[in-house]
Amino acid sequence: MKPLLALFLALCLQSTLSGQANKGRVLPEGVVVERDIVYERVGDRELPLDLYRPADTREPLPLVIWVHGGGWRKGSKEGIRNCVGVLNHGYALASVEYRLSGEAIFPAAIEDCKAAVSFLRLNAERYGLDPERFGAWGSSAGGHLVALLGATNDVDDFNTHPITEKASPAVQAVCNWFGPTDFLRMNDVPGRIDHDARDSPESLFLGGPIQENKHLARKANPITYVSPSDPPMLIMHGDKDAAVIFNQSELLAAALEKAGVPHRLHKVVNGGHGFGGADESREALFERVLSFFNEELK
Repeated sequence: MKPLLALFLALCLQSTLSGQANKGRVLPEGVVVERDIVYERVGDRELPLDLYRPADTREPLPLVIWVHGGGWRKGSKEGIRNCVGVLNHGYALASVEYRLSGEAIFPAAIEDCKAAVSFLRLNAERYGLDPERFGAWGSSAGGHLVALLGATNDVDDFNTHPITEKASPAVQAVCNWFGPTDFLRMNDVPGRIDHDARDSPESLFLGGPIQENKHLARKANPITYVSPSDPPMLIMHGDKDAAVIFNQSELLAAALEKAGVPHRLHKVVNGGHGFGGADESREALFERVLSFFNEELK
């Protein structure tokens, strides 16, 4: 083998092993992982989730269901760095894949999330989960979807997958990180995205410009469904977020307050979209979420 080729192959192998090691270090030790569990099918399309559980637990565990962000058009259930720490604190963790807007427009994504919750509840005994203690957590587009999950606990509109007839898709607590809540008011404050544009994430999610599809936009808004029976909600949002402006969380908090729903709105000072530049550390932000879930699910 030529020296340059050998060196190239060695570097590739080293990079691969390093990547595997870095990926492995994300998870705490002693965690059992079941990947690509199919929770529902749409034609030939399998909808999978990943389930992570502490191996040495004997009692049924409360569950945190993670819904990834990415503007409803990208992202992956593999991205669990923000939430993986719950595995060190007596929780199981499920990360859900849902159909993105390039594959299926609204309401496909929320219908898929509902189905995932129902699947996990239906199979709670099999997986060692407590079906009465399900929390949902998501960021950005995922924050929107978990807020919509919670606000529609008492609404059947999105229970379209057959599995939702077998077990409830309700969640008992919601943590919404900087998710859109009222599409029609996302341009109230100028940011780096024109949300009314035809190619905005929200317009692509709905399948047309939001201001030309106001009825559909309202149907996609978590605020539309807020009622006194909604689960407790923690909302966290950076005050310097230029992608999803802070007023989106203020609007949701006001609706929850009016309905008498237990909630907290935490302003992340100097936090951008994803909390970059925030005064608080990532560890401090995680501790706020953990404290919320401990209070509501334990």
